Amino acid sequence: MDWLIQICRDNPAIPLFFTIGLGFYIGRLKFKGFSLGTVTSVLLVGVIVGQMNIPIPGPIKNVFFLLFLFAIGYSVGPQFFRSLKGSGLKQVLFAVVECLLVLICTWGACKIMGYDVGETLGVFAGSQTISAAIGAGIDSLGSIGASPEKVKEWSNLIPVAYAVTYIFGTIGSAWILSWVGPKMLGGIDKVKADTKALEKEMNSGDLALDPAFVNANRPVAFRAYKVSDDFFSTSRSISEIEKYLADQGKRLFVERVRQNGEVKEISDEIKISKGDEIVLSGRREFIIGDEQWIGPEVNDAELLNFPAEQIDVMVTKKSVSGLTVEEVRSRKFMYGITIKQIKRGTVTIPVYPKTVLQGGDLLTIVGLEREVKEAAPQLGYSDKPSTATDMILVGMGIVIGCLVGLITIHAGNVPISLSTSGGALIAGLVFGWLRSKHPTFGRIPPAALWVFNNVGLNMFIAVIGITSGPTFISGLKQIGWPILIVGAVATTLPLILSIIIGAKIFKFRPAINLGCCAGSRTTTAALGAIQDALGSTVPAMGYTVTYAIGNTLLILMGVALVLISA
Repeated sequence: MDWLIQICRDNPAIPLFFTIGLGFYIGRLKFKGFSLGTVTSVLLVGVIVGQMNIPIPGPIKNVFFLLFLFAIGYSVGPQFFRSLKGSGLKQVLFAVVECLLVLICTWGACKIMGYDVGETLGVFAGSQTISAAIGAGIDSLGSIGASPEKVKEWSNLIPVAYAVTYIFGTIGSAWILSWVGPKMLGGIDKVKADTKALEKEMNSGDLALDPAFVNANRPVAFRAYKVSDDFFSTSRSISEIEKYLADQGKRLFVERVRQNGEVKEISDEIKISKGDEIVLSGRREFIIGDEQWIGPEVNDAELLNFPAEQIDVMVTKKSVSGLTVEEVRSRKFMYGITIKQIKRGTVTIPVYPKTVLQGGDLLTIVGLEREVKEAAPQLGYSDKPSTATDMILVGMGIVIGCLVGLITIHAGNVPISLSTSGGALIAGLVFGWLRSKHPTFGRIPPAALWVFNNVGLNMFIAVIGITSGPTFISGLKQIGWPILIVGAVATTLPLILSIIIGAKIFKFRPAINLGCCAGSRTTTAALGAIQDALGSTVPAMGYTVTYAIGNTLLILMGVALVLISA
C-alpha cells in the first residue's frame, strides 16, 4: 500500500484519471431511477482517493475549469443575447427573478445558521446543482483580502457542503417541479389538460397534420408505387397529386417517375397515368397505406436509386428568424423539404406549426440533394459535419476573457471583479453569439463541446475532491448534519416562490411555467421529470431561454455570494 501511495504522489496524473474514470462509471449507475450524477460521483471518488494525501499542482484545475466555462458560454451565447430582445424578454426577466430568489434564500438560510463563506458557497452550489459556481467562487476567494490560511480553510469546506446538499438539490428540484408544482397550479389533471390545449393551439394551422410535426424522430422514407387506382383514369399533374394528398392532411412529394420504361425527374409538364411508377417521399407512417388509392408498392432499385440528403442548417437569415415553422414551410424554397428536428442550444424543442424559429436554431432538414441545396442557403448556414475545432478561437477567447475578468473595481475597501472565471464565461457568450451571426468561423463541434464541458468541469472537481480529501471528514463534523435541512430549504423555497410568481405575475401557462422554473435553475433532470409527468415536450419551450440566462447568472452568482458573504 505504501508503494501504491508513493506512486500516486509522485505521479498525480494516475489518481486524477482514476478518479475521472471511476466517477463517470458510478455516475451512470441508477437505482429506481435515481443517480448521483457524474459531478457528485467524481467528487466523492476524489475525496476517497484524496485520503492518500496526494498533492496536485494548482494550475491544472484552473486550466480545465476555464475551458469548461468558455464552452458553456459558447453553447448558450446565441440564446442568451437573442433572448434580451423581442418575445423572450418575459422569460429573461423571470429567470433573473428566480436567480435572485435563489441567491437571497440561500444566503439568508446560511446567514441564520452562521455559516462562513466556504460553507455558504458549498450550500449554494449543491442545493442549486450549479457545480460551476464552486470554481467561480473559489477564484474570487483570493481577491477579498483574506489570508491564504483562511482561504484554504474555506476552500476545504466548500466540497463538503456541496456533496451533502447536492442530493436533495437534484432529487428535490425534480420532485417539486414535477409533482408539487402541478398540484399548486390546479392539479395534475388540470395541468395536463391545459398542456394538451396548448399543444393543440401550437399545432393548429394548415400544416397541423404535416408528418414533419411528429414528436418522434422517425426517418423520412422514399417508396415506389405502380399507379393503378381509378383516380388516375384522368392524367394527373404532380401538383394535382400533391394537392390531393395535402387535402387529406399528408404532406408528401412526388420525387421521381418512370413512364414507358424511362426514369424521369419531375417537372410541371409531366402527367401521371395508370401504369406509371412514382416515388413518394415523406414520413414513413404516412406513406404506408397509400396503396389503397395509388396502387401496389414496387421494389425497384433503379427507380429508388437517387441521392437523398439530411443536413443540419443553422438559422442565420433575418428573413427566417422570427417566423413560425408553418410560415417557413409555406415558402417556395421549402418544396420537398421536411424539418426533422429543431435544436435550440442543447435542447430539442417540439416541431409544431406555431413554433417560432430563432437565430442560432439548428434545423435538421431532409430532402433530395437538389432540394436541400436550394433550401439551405435560404435558411442560413449549412453546418456540414466536421471534427475540426477552431482552437484559435478557443485559445484567444479564453485569454481575452481572463484579461477582462482581471479588471478590478473597488467599492470602498472591497475589490470587485469578474475574476478569470467570470471573464472566460463572458468571452464564451460573446464568441458563441458571434459564431451564430457569422458561422464561417469559430466552429466547435458538438463532440468537442461535450469534452470541454464534461472533462473540463469534472477534472476541476476531481482536483477539488482529491486535495480536500484529507480534511473532508473533519469538515463534515465541523459543519454538522443540520446542513441537510439548510440545503433543502435553499432548494425548495425559491422553486415554490418561482412557481407562484410565474403563474400570478408572469401569467405563464402551467407547462411553460414549470419549464421556465427548470431552465432558470439549469436542472435538466427536472425538465425530464416534468415532461414525463405531463406526457408532453411543451415544457422545453420555457426551458431554452431561461436556461441560457440561468446558466450564466448562477455561475456569476458564485462570485457575488463570496463578496456579500465575506
